[in-house]
Amino acid sequence: MSVLAPSAAYPRVVLFDLLTALLDSWTVWNGAAGSEAKGRAWRAEYLRLTYGCGAYRPYEELVEAAATAVGLPASAPQALESGWDDLPVWDGARELLAALRPHCRLGVVTNCSRRLGHRAAALLGVAWDVVVTSEEAGYYKPDPRPYQMALARLETPASQAAFVAGSGYDLFGTRKVGLRTYWHNRVGLALPQGAPTPAAQSPRLEGVLPWLAAPGAAPG
Repeated sequence: MSVLAPSAAYPRVVLFDLLTALLDSWTVWNGAAGSEAKGRAWRAEYLRLTYGCGAYRPYEELVEAAATAVGLPASAPQALESGWDDLPVWDGARELLAALRPHCRLGVVTNCSRRLGHRAAALLGVAWDVVVTSEEAGYYKPDPRPYQMALARLETPASQAAFVAGSGYDLFGTRKVGLRTYWHNRVGLALPQGAPTPAAQSPRLEGVLPWLAAPGAAPG
């Protein structure tokens, strides 16, 4: 494992949620469901199952169970997987990663199967230093173990790392681990009940770089 020279202005490691912080999975879920309303309902049920199960159950199984629960046909999960390699990248994501690459090691911590998680991570075109899926960690976020696995593989304490979340539920896990967290709340979700307040929040990624370089700075 290569060791990057530390920079006084940035943490040693920046970890990212993948499917909502860097990739627009909402569009693909909605398309597979047939409408935004159906896609949101499906995604909400999937999140309820995921965050409630803790120990890993096959990601594809949870996606299918959620579709059935909200009355979607079996073709919906099939359409979701068919569109997986076309998950859109949020504007600003590649630019942010390119700007951070000289200063920090970069990683992904995602609630996904290993197969689909690594395929999705490859869409960013980044040489990730670590990609941790829930399947590999054995638990779904916000259980602390997926975040801890990523930090352990990079031999970096949480105090020298930061996390960019796409879901407010990540805040439960990053608080337990001690990871300073920026919430890229692109679609304007409400903070989950009881969730800790993020260190910074914005519907855009442009604020991440100044926030990382100057801890406590408000996002742009």
